[in-house]
Amino acid sequence: MEKTDFSHEVRTHGSPVMRGLYLGLGTAFVVLGGIGLILPLLPTTPFLLLAAACYARASSRFYNALLNHPSFGPLIVEWRRHRSIPWRVKITAIALMSATLASSIVFFVDYGPLKIALAFLGVMLAIWLYRIPSRDGPARR
Repeated sequence: MEKTDFSHEVRTHGSPVMRGLYLGLGTAFVVLGGIGLILPLLPTTPFLLLAAACYARASSRFYNALLNHPSFGPLIVEWRRHRSIPWRVKITAIALMSATLASSIVFFVDYGPLKIALAFLGVMLAIWLYRIPSRDGPARR
């Protein structure tokens, strides 16, 4: 796989202290995104988008590494260039989130108001995620 150089998108901060802070935050967001791969209720993509934003202010090397990652890079590039999410990723995220929340509501939560709150949160998140544009999805009317 050919690596792309995204260094032209990097605007490093002038202060070494701020670059270090951005680098630390970016790394923390990558770790949180990695944890989100295992824990279904913790979103991966927003943390990786935040990591990319932090790395863009801190380091060309880390920014290029993240955007050239075979799994996460295309999603981040799609968001940064077009502010859209691929249709397949969107539908998969909604389905997994729904299954996780439904199983939590049915099997793990006993308190009625909390079940209602989780269901409401799930519906609102699904609507929000569905409304994010997809360049490769079915045309909207």
